[in-house]
Amino acid sequence: MASVAVTAAVSSSSSTATASKTLTLRRHNHLPSFSGLRRSSPNDATTSLSLAASRGRKSPSPPPVLVVRAAKQSPKLSGRNLRVAVIGGGPAGGCAAETLAKGGVETFLIERKLDNSKPCGGAIPLCMVGEFDLPLDIIDRRVTKMKMISPSNVAVDIGRTLKPHEYIGMVRREVLDAHLRDRAASAGASVINGLFLKLDPPPAPDAPYTLHYVRYDGGGASTKCTLEVDAVVGADGANSRVAKSIGAGDYEYAIAFQERIKIPDDKMEYYKDLAEMYVGDDVSPDFYGWVFPKCDHVAVGTGTVTHKPDIKKFQSATRLRAKDKIEGGKIIRIEAHPIPEHPRPRRSKGRVALVGDAAGYVTKCSGEGIYFAAKSGRMCGEAIVVGSENGKRLINEDDLKKYLREFDRLYWPTYKVLDVLQKVFYRSNPAREAFVEMCGDDYVQRMTFDSYLYKRVVPGNPLEDLKLAVNTIGSLVRANALRREMAKLS
Repeated sequence: MASVAVTAAVSSSSSTATASKTLTLRRHNHLPSFSGLRRSSPNDATTSLSLAASRGRKSPSPPPVLVVRAAKQSPKLSGRNLRVAVIGGGPAGGCAAETLAKGGVETFLIERKLDNSKPCGGAIPLCMVGEFDLPLDIIDRRVTKMKMISPSNVAVDIGRTLKPHEYIGMVRREVLDAHLRDRAASAGASVINGLFLKLDPPPAPDAPYTLHYVRYDGGGASTKCTLEVDAVVGADGANSRVAKSIGAGDYEYAIAFQERIKIPDDKMEYYKDLAEMYVGDDVSPDFYGWVFPKCDHVAVGTGTVTHKPDIKKFQSATRLRAKDKIEGGKIIRIEAHPIPEHPRPRRSKGRVALVGDAAGYVTKCSGEGIYFAAKSGRMCGEAIVVGSENGKRLINEDDLKKYLREFDRLYWPTYKVLDVLQKVFYRSNPAREAFVEMCGDDYVQRMTFDSYLYKRVVPGNPLEDLKLAVNTIGSLVRANALRREMAKLS
């Protein structure tokens, strides 16, 4: 209900704004288009009125006055191209580096751990496969069925509304990240295996930034190095040192904990195209537990913002809920990592911008971040390429803010909808029971998958929204009544 209602409201608001913008454009469509066009100051209007009065004519009401100003040009670079360092080699960093290198920018990609396997469910939407030209052989599984399992272990099957060609891709981060870094290197980026330490700001407006890092030379050897660059893209995750260097501010974060479990072949067959999500206070007070299929194993995990010290207890409960289906399995890897819960207060300063987890681009409720990391990295890279005229000019903060404005315009509604969903349905077990029951509705499934697979907020059908509202209220009432009866028995 929350998803559909908020989606419809966002869609309506967007339509109104678009109509208003269209009217404004039509009103001024006789005016030529100039770069750097802006409204005049009040002093400009006063000068116009004084001129009319001096000629002895009655002063008419002044029409809107537009003044053409030449757009500020950043200085041209002499004898070299723009130099940009990308810190972090995940989806955000890999896509940023590839875009920059293809756009004529001299690009350095610094990644601490080239075989990194972040604790991540690894789900990617269908649109990402085509949009980022991902080869199908890096996708371990194509999930076409999901089970949402309530606190009382009521399971609802999800996926009935998927079309034959639609699926959710499951990837391993070490495979996806390496692929995107390799593409950046093929495009001309210099990939450096090293640990970023700190960033010295430029001593003058057009001077370079100085990066300090430790380069890993292999065999345990390392070298302290410095690198001068014109701009920096921080893609170094939730604990971003780049963010700290620009005073980007803190944010609330979740701890994600995941175990990769090798299970018997007959049990793996059960998960070949199926993912499971568990909700309940036992697996997480504010998130969910998951069992996601990989190439030859399953990833079992959970996360929490509010009860971080209890994360291992929640993980044990998730394993217990899935016990019959993963019995006989062997844990082959344990992973834990912080996940941001909302964008940072500041995402750019000077010629430094943040992307991916470093910027805080992980959605609430679903915890999705891979697509938004890759997209933000690409959009930031494109803004730098355009602002620098393919590496020929120095950029400024205005160029980087264009990426931020466009990203917010495209995806703010999605983040807001999922924030509301989490607040409404993850607050108690009765609310979670209602949420799982709601997920059984075909209309909800169709809206959810269209929004997730293609990264757009889908407008709802008013009649279906009304029916869904009634059903959701009924689910909440029944769930609360059940809780009261169980409390009496206990």
